[in-house]
Amino acid sequence: MSRSTTPCRERHEEEIAMPNNVYRITEIVGTSTRSWEDAAKRAIETAAKSLRGLRVAEVSDLDVTVENGKVKAYRAKVKLSFKYEAAPTAAAPKKKAAKKKKARRR
Repeated sequence: MSRSTTPCRERHEEEIAMPNNVYRITEIVGTSTRSWEDAAKRAIETAAKSLRGLRVAEVSDLDVTVENGKVKAYRAKVKLSFKYEAAPTAAAPKKKAAKKKKARRR
């Protein structure tokens, strides 16, 4: 039997299979007066302005705030996965002293 997977699930499975990468998962909450979809979209788009390498977003919880018996706002709790970037390696210090010694010998 073949197992059907969604494109999002396939990408997530590919990331799990990549052993030399490190990912961080953080949870954020987006809000909207229009819909849960809009709340999730706002959360992701806002986070994308300050986080590089976002890989996966998973809506983990949906709720609403209620005021006077009416829905005031939709809230979407979103887990974001982003890849840690390797820190740049420091360049080896220049050997100025060795160059000066060679110049003096001439």
